[in-house]
Amino acid sequence: MGAIKGFIEFERETPSGRPVEERLKDQKECYIPFPEDKYKEQGARCMDCGVPFCQSDTGCPLGNLIPDWNDMVYRGRYEEAVELLLKTNNFPEFTGRVCPAPCEGACVLGISEPAVTICNIEEMIAEKGFGEGFIHPKPPESRTGKKIAVVGSGPAGLAAAQQLVRVGHDVTVYERADRIGGLMMYGIPNMKLDKAVVIGRRLKQLREGRVTCVVNANSGVEGQQTMADMKHEFDEVLLSTGAN
Repeated sequence: MGAIKGFIEFERETPSGRPVEERLKDQKECYIPFPEDKYKEQGARCMDCGVPFCQSDTGCPLGNLIPDWNDMVYRGRYEEAVELLLKTNNFPEFTGRVCPAPCEGACVLGISEPAVTICNIEEMIAEKGFGEGFIHPKPPESRTGKKIAVVGSGPAGLAAAQQLVRVGHDVTVYERADRIGGLMMYGIPNMKLDKAVVIGRRLKQLREGRVTCVVNANSGVEGQQTMADMKHEFDEVLLSTGAN
């Protein structure tokens, strides 16, 4: 995986922060993107290690196939990298920015050298996917006629909605707040995860994929849509309300 001597030839590098004077004027993301060649160098640092603990249960809860897409970035095979990443991760543009990176803690290279910059590469793959049009709605070939309600619009609810609509179900997501996104919208600052750009484009894609979103819906509460109402209207109800 990567260049045979990549972990020797290239040092770990991460994006630099924007100048403080500039960041004080806005709440935009605080890092300067790498040039493409820098991402290739970082992908080249991924070793052909015997056991890639980065993609184990303790390294990546999603089971991302990390060494493979690191190698694809190194070789400039971006469309394949996007396709492979999306097999295990519905929203890599989110996790690449805010995940605490247990994969990097499990990186074999990290035993003796700074670990591979897995999260930065993941974010880059996602951005390449949106920029090149590799990430797009995937309408099903046929509809099942089944109606599914998803209560909660955090990452779990939205990921479930995306998977369900792709197999042909009609999906409606209910959110008690006034915006879709859950923790991503209300718990993470813009400097880490830009709401208008990063979350906004994903929600646009979900809606284009026929996911219906309803806000200000405190489902299950008397005076609004109760669980009995939902069970009557929908074939199944998925509760994904997070820690609240």
